[in-house]
Amino acid sequence: MSRWLRAGLFAAPGVLLGVVGSTHPPHLTPAQAHHWFVMHLVGLFVFPLVGVALVLLMRGRRDPLAVLVVVAAYVFAVAYSALDVISGVGNGYVTDHLGSGVPRPEAVRLAFHIGTRLGDVGAWALFAAAVLLGADAVRRRGAAALPATALLLVGSWFLRSQHIFPPWGALSCVAIGLGTGWLAWLAGSSARVVAGTTTAAHDS
Repeated sequence: MSRWLRAGLFAAPGVLLGVVGSTHPPHLTPAQAHHWFVMHLVGLFVFPLVGVALVLLMRGRRDPLAVLVVVAAYVFAVAYSALDVISGVGNGYVTDHLGSGVPRPEAVRLAFHIGTRLGDVGAWALFAAAVLLGADAVRRRGAAALPATALLLVGSWFLRSQHIFPPWGALSCVAIGLGTGWLAWLAGSSARVVAGTTTAAHDS
C-alpha cells in the first residue's frame, strides 16, 4: 500500500465526520429532527473508526504506551458512540415521531444529560490518546511529527467542547483526521527506511 493511500485511509474517518458535522443543526427541533436522526445514524458507523485508526497506528507494538493508546481509543469509541446513540439517534427519532406542537418529554432532557456525560468521557479519552500518540511520534521522529501532533491535539481538545457542531466542531473532526493521516504517512516513511535497511543488509 502506498504511503498516500495509507494516509488517506487513516484520515478518512475524521474528515468524513467533519463533513457530516458541517450539516449538524444547532438545536433539536421537530422541523430538524429527521435530519438530526439520520446524521447521527451515519455518525454511529464512523465514530468508532476514529478509534480504530488510532489503534492501527500502534499496530505490532506491545509496549505500555501502545497499550494505553489502545485502551484510550477503545474508551473513546464506546463512550462517544453511546453519546451518538442516546442524544443523536434516540432523541432525534423520538422528537421526529412526536411531531410539531407536542411538548418534549422530560425523558428527552434526561437522555441528553447522560449522553453528554458519556460524550465527555469519550472526548477526554480521545485527548489522552492524542497526547500519548503525539509524545511518542515527536520522540521517535522529532520535529517532523509536530504538525500532525498539533492537529490531533487541537482537534481532540475542541471536540470535547464543540462536539461536531459547525464550524469549530466540524473543523476539529477534520483536524483529527488530518493529524491521524499525517502520523500514518510518517509511519509509512519509517517502515520504508527499515525495509530498505534490512534489504541492504541481506544483500551485503
